[in-house]
Amino acid sequence: MTTVRGARARARDEVTAAIKDEARRQLAAEGAAKLSLRAVARELGMVSSALYRYFPSRDDLLTALIVDAYDALGAAAEAALRATGAAFPAGAPAAAPVTSGTGASTATRTTPGAGASAASPGPAVPGASATPGAPPTAGASDPGGPQVTPRGRWVVVCRAVREWAKAHPHEYALIYGSPVPGYSAPQATVAPASRAAHVLLAVLREAHRTDGVAPPPLAADLRAEGERLAAELAPDLPPALVLAFVGAWCQLFGLVSFEVFGHFHRVVEDPEAFFTHAADRLGRDLGLLR
Repeated sequence: MTTVRGARARARDEVTAAIKDEARRQLAAEGAAKLSLRAVARELGMVSSALYRYFPSRDDLLTALIVDAYDALGAAAEAALRATGAAFPAGAPAAAPVTSGTGASTATRTTPGAGASAASPGPAVPGASATPGAPPTAGASDPGGPQVTPRGRWVVVCRAVREWAKAHPHEYALIYGSPVPGYSAPQATVAPASRAAHVLLAVLREAHRTDGVAPPPLAADLRAEGERLAAELAPDLPPALVLAFVGAWCQLFGLVSFEVFGHFHRVVEDPEAFFTHAADRLGRDLGLLR
């Protein structure tokens, strides 16, 4: 009986994967608003009633795609940070969710998307730049290579976010584009949505621990906001740093969205260099000292 149950589970996993793959194809062709369970079933040669046994509604299928993308983006960011030699726990963090804009409405306004595989995280290891004021560059991972710096790690993770978005533009649009009419993402999307943000918070946390960050002053009229955000997102970090991080997080995805959605066309001719310098500037504005 165990063998039979195992075979059934594998068959179900295969059908579930095929359904999600076809749904992603339809997202690319038609957009999330036109995603239809009937259309997915038709393309797979299934009757609609059979597909409903896997996903009872369109919203259930969208949620599955959203969680996949959150996890894929988070995994890309985590892999990029680990490639710098930094330790980071596997899986979604247990800390409070980090809020940001999203194409799907959630209770905490987190960041959904859909995707299967993480893109290349960009440079393997960031080191100190030989040019004063220039962003940290990729360095060797051997002891003789350039020293890995907090700001270099920040840039590497930002680049991983960008590369994932470029490799999965339709899935990125699902989470950071226009809201899907009639869809409200459930609580199950919150932890996956927070993964990438918590990777960047880990960079700040390590810099704070080693006196590698000097956060900007906290304006008096934003003190209450900074203290609230710090209590919710990162109680071990100064309110000024957490407030600055939320601003940098929004700017990061503004940069990525402008590129993915084509708004840099005939404006920025070298998006790679432009993004790297902009990400480094975000790190400096946060107060990352090196």
